Amino acid sequence: MQLDMKTRCEKCHAELAADGQAYICSFECTFCLDCALNLCRVCPNCGGELVRRPQRRIKTPVTEPDRHALSVVKPLQVWIASLGVWTFISLAAAVSIYQLYRSTGDSMKFLTVLGLESSQILTYFPLTPLVFAFALRHPFQRSNWWRLSLFHLAGGLAFTVAHITLRGLTPYAYWDPQTHGWASLIWNSQSHAFSMQWQFFYQMFLSNAVDDITSTYLPIVLVANAIAYYRRSRERELRTSQLETQLAKANLHGLKSQLQPHFLFNTMHSISSLMLTNVMAADEMMTRLSDLLRMSLDNGEAQITTLNREIEFVNGYLEIEKIRYEDRLKVVWDIAPETLDALVPQLLLQPLVENAVRHGVSRLSSGGEIRIVASHTDDTLHLQVKDNGPGLAESAIVQSEGLGLGTTRERLRTLYGDAQSIEIKNVPTGGAEVTVRIPFSLDHRLARLDGITKQSQPVI
Repeated sequence: MQLDMKTRCEKCHAELAADGQAYICSFECTFCLDCALNLCRVCPNCGGELVRRPQRRIKTPVTEPDRHALSVVKPLQVWIASLGVWTFISLAAAVSIYQLYRSTGDSMKFLTVLGLESSQILTYFPLTPLVFAFALRHPFQRSNWWRLSLFHLAGGLAFTVAHITLRGLTPYAYWDPQTHGWASLIWNSQSHAFSMQWQFFYQMFLSNAVDDITSTYLPIVLVANAIAYYRRSRERELRTSQLETQLAKANLHGLKSQLQPHFLFNTMHSISSLMLTNVMAADEMMTRLSDLLRMSLDNGEAQITTLNREIEFVNGYLEIEKIRYEDRLKVVWDIAPETLDALVPQLLLQPLVENAVRHGVSRLSSGGEIRIVASHTDDTLHLQVKDNGPGLAESAIVQSEGLGLGTTRERLRTLYGDAQSIEIKNVPTGGAEVTVRIPFSLDHRLARLDGITKQSQPVI
């Protein structure tokens, strides 16, 4: 459950934005940035240290896919496409029929043939976008196919009537046996008056209904339904992708939240063990722990960080362990400079180093050494944590989940899929070695689940 955050500074009473900077103490006394600096980061109420407040988490709902973004066609595009397609078909038909007339010795002019074909074919142009829009808006589905089929049958008849009406407006609507020429169904060219030829209109409807429905109306409906199906498929893919992303983020945050208490409890246990024997060392350890917690708060909800920052965090942890083990703990860093800006999961090295301390150095009475190595080959980053302890039992290596590495394995699998590996083995000269291999990337845009701000200040 998320605690409500205070919205005003307790000193100057200035309003605090949810995504702005604010500082709090352990009792959640809240101050703005300016007041915290003026107070030297010390709470005037309890005397505790003021640390940066984590920004408020805003849950991103799984929204419906953007209809505009997923729309594969626009009305203007449909109208332009309809005009282009039917114009091309009209010209192609006119050229083909004109060549046929020429081969038979007929002297019909090309413009006459073009007028005839345009009257028959180009009049589909204004009707096509209307049929397409309706079919796209009401696609066939299992629950409505029979009802929609009857509706489209009626629509096909209406389409035929509209097509004949538009064709009747042209001077090439039908062949008039009385004048031995082409004429309009509506306009009488001899009397120069409107005159509806109902008899020829009825004949044209009967002769064109089947062709208009099967060869024009039905193909338009099928194309629209194919596009609608494609758009629904894209919407499902996008919705599935959103759900998978949300699930992966929730899984990663949960795994990371398991690592943080595990590390904190172990460190607090070390502090508790020193309180009865060395109060000054325990106090210094508390200070170091405070620095680590501050770093953890600064990183917020990020899952990916740079190796440089991860090393800085691990170094802080080792400083705590050095207080506990004193001269018994020696740490050797072997970090290739070009790997400092590599992207790695946050809290990747810390559990590996903690295992090396617990299962290696702590079992040696004379102290031990931990070696941390980072290198890369081609597109792979290699991270190794070695110790010179007594090594691990074979059963412990096989059941490596018991060493606290199960969460690390799951995080790597979630972030990188099969492009990662983690290997545990005993070293012949003594001790254990853990090797992690992940994709080597210096570009923050390749981080899959978090936006990362590159930080390249070396700590070595």
